[in-house]
Amino acid sequence: MQKLIIAAALATISGASWAQTDDASSAVSAEHASSYNLAVVTDYRYRGISQTRFRPAVQGGFDYSHSPSGLYAGSWLSTIQWTRDAGGSGMLEWDLYAGRRGQLDAQGRYSYDFGVLRYLYPANALARVSGYANANTTELYAQLGAGPVYLKYSYAVTNLFGFVDSRHSGYLDAGANLELDGGYTLNLHAGRQQVQRNGAASYSDWKLGLTRDFGVLTGALAVIGTTASKTAYASPADGRYLGKTALQLTLSKVF
Repeated sequence: MQKLIIAAALATISGASWAQTDDASSAVSAEHASSYNLAVVTDYRYRGISQTRFRPAVQGGFDYSHSPSGLYAGSWLSTIQWTRDAGGSGMLEWDLYAGRRGQLDAQGRYSYDFGVLRYLYPANALARVSGYANANTTELYAQLGAGPVYLKYSYAVTNLFGFVDSRHSGYLDAGANLELDGGYTLNLHAGRQQVQRNGAASYSDWKLGLTRDFGVLTGALAVIGTTASKTAYASPADGRYLGKTALQLTLSKVF
């Protein structure tokens, strides 16, 4: 399921200016920014639930932004395990997203971000498995920020990650990324996933982590946990509880 929430190092879009030699071209390049990101994570957790049955994942993406308008778009991929474990197929999550972000005041104290996110699970075939719908999911999202603190809501306009008849599900996400001494960032998160017409699958999740840019790589270490049902979120492959509290380590690089 996407976009993990991934570690804070990948959640922040970093722009790399397109270098030009003349002043006119430089002005144009300042309006357009793009970046690539790569990461290895010990366990891909999305909204607190393991997507890889506690195995490592390889992840990467591309982001583009247009500064005058605030418009942005991007793509992100990760290896996964859950669609195959559920009796379908496929071992890839591919996310496509676009939106607009900006400031609500001249001082830059308050921000907004809204857009659409499409989670694709190529060849997942879950619709042919009893008790599942197609894993592909589309969400609309809106976020308000105040300095390092944010509040975000995501609304599913399709079935949610393979749950049957789960359209109109919602996820409320609150968090903060606080700068500490020594170049560290404290990452705090709490969320509530409501799965429409699948009450036993609704749950809360949380994360407490630290991120630091070491120059060559960015490292993120987090403790992640949930209140998810041990029955609803047991791996079909081996019965292990996919929402258990665990450590997650991410090493990433933005180009």
